[in-house]
Amino acid sequence: MYIDFSSLSANQIYHCMTQTVVPRPIAWVLSDNGEPSSYNLAPFSYFTAVSSNPPLMMLSVGKKPDGSDKDTKVNIEQRKHCVVHIASAAQAEQVTESAKTLPHGESEIELQQLGLSQFDNFSLPRLTNAPIAMACELYEMHKVGNTPQAMILLKVLHLYIEEQFVTEAQGRITLDTNKLNPLGRLGGGEYWANGNSFSIQRPK
Repeated sequence: MYIDFSSLSANQIYHCMTQTVVPRPIAWVLSDNGEPSSYNLAPFSYFTAVSSNPPLMMLSVGKKPDGSDKDTKVNIEQRKHCVVHIASAAQAEQVTESAKTLPHGESEIELQQLGLSQFDNFSLPRLTNAPIAMACELYEMHKVGNTPQAMILLKVLHLYIEEQFVTEAQGRITLDTNKLNPLGRLGGGEYWANGNSFSIQRPK
């Protein structure tokens, strides 16, 4: 099959890209709502590592259904920091539920009663049960495309990894990814874990 993107709508192109750039890692992003102990939590699968010197990751954030900026973008732009988590497959339901669009300031963490732990030497907490967490600060933010998307470059300051998944030899850290079973994203409502796909209906 040959597909000419010039003949497709933006929505059709989106579905082609998310069906073929697979599996994608998911950034489960905690950001600061700007009120005491109020945090936003949302998943993004337009996400990847970009550079190791400096240590940068790229997060691409679209718009809400009403065309306004998503809370994650607003929070990072205004307060310059966030925590990016890598979820395990066991957290797929929680990740999916956190994709629901809520009024600004309403916390997905409170609605799901997710536990938080102090992130050493960082101003924001991390999700207690997420196996990997990265404390990040805003490096650069750009508008891209016609929607537009916010292309956010994040500098990783600190990394937390749950110890049960880590081995260290000759100064190099290795993760047991079979044991970690990280959650990956496919197209539509499909996820990927340990070589298998499964579906979860997204909240509205």
